[in-house]
Amino acid sequence: MRRFLQALVLQIGLVALAAWPALAQTWPDRPVKIVVPFPAGGTADAVPRIVSEWLSRKWGQPVIIDNRTGAAGNIGAEAVYNALPDGYTLLSAPPPPLVINHNLYPKLGFDPTKFEPIIVMAHVPNALIVNPNRIKAKSVVELIAWLKENPDKALVATQGNGTTSHLTSELFQLMAKVKMRHVPYRGSAPALQGLLTEDVDMMFDNLGVSLGLTTSGQLKLLAVASFSRIPSMPNVPTIAETLPGFEAVAWYAIVAPPKTPKAIIDKVNADVNEALATPEIQAQLKKLSAEAFGGSVEKTAKYLQAEIDRWDGVIKAAKIELQ
Repeated sequence: MRRFLQALVLQIGLVALAAWPALAQTWPDRPVKIVVPFPAGGTADAVPRIVSEWLSRKWGQPVIIDNRTGAAGNIGAEAVYNALPDGYTLLSAPPPPLVINHNLYPKLGFDPTKFEPIIVMAHVPNALIVNPNRIKAKSVVELIAWLKENPDKALVATQGNGTTSHLTSELFQLMAKVKMRHVPYRGSAPALQGLLTEDVDMMFDNLGVSLGLTTSGQLKLLAVASFSRIPSMPNVPTIAETLPGFEAVAWYAIVAPPKTPKAIIDKVNADVNEALATPEIQAQLKKLSAEAFGGSVEKTAKYLQAEIDRWDGVIKAAKIELQ
């Protein structure tokens, strides 16, 4: 009887394994939901919306963006982690819930290292933005000098505790040897609103949504946090020109719940890569100052692991602790 049961289990497993490729051929046959764990209005929301619209046409099914905000992306990420691994619920997120939070929060309701990596869609350099009515500095050098003369006076907005904007501000304070007061918001859009209404003084934000506000003169772009100057903005210096080695880039990935079938993972990866290669998508990303990334599932896994190691180093060096 025992051998019979073992043989039966093996046979069922082989049948299920053989069925996965066929499943990928028919998937999706109903709407797909992509959870974004940050509010609408920011680049974390804009990038997956651009890609989801293209996928809707490709798949012939609605691809719905579901914003589930809070706890630096942890709420939305946990919801996807516990979803059925059938490909109909995916997560699109910037670094915090995927590579930062498990090194920062003492307890999470999910293990980010067990998500199935699919693809990094795009990346955007972070930038140092100030309200010109609150900060009169015209360069990073002038800003650092003012911050040293006024320790713990400047209010720095972030997208929330543990977000890339938060860690970028901590890295800046560490390398510049200055001190600012942290004001966390629930995403880029509300943080930028706080900056516009002069509730805060400055922010490290990705260039996506904030670029229009700096172009209009409502906010001032002092520098970008990319390794080198951005070709489309050659007159904007990098923070690294003042603080050598400074670099902080926001990126936007798609992952699936643990144990999602490989055939579905590969299909989503291939179709998103196809989308990223189109002039249509590239033009829309460019408007957000984003650059398509893409690549294989294996490349994505290696990239996410490298980011885990990098931000863990920043967290430890800055001695950041969140409860």
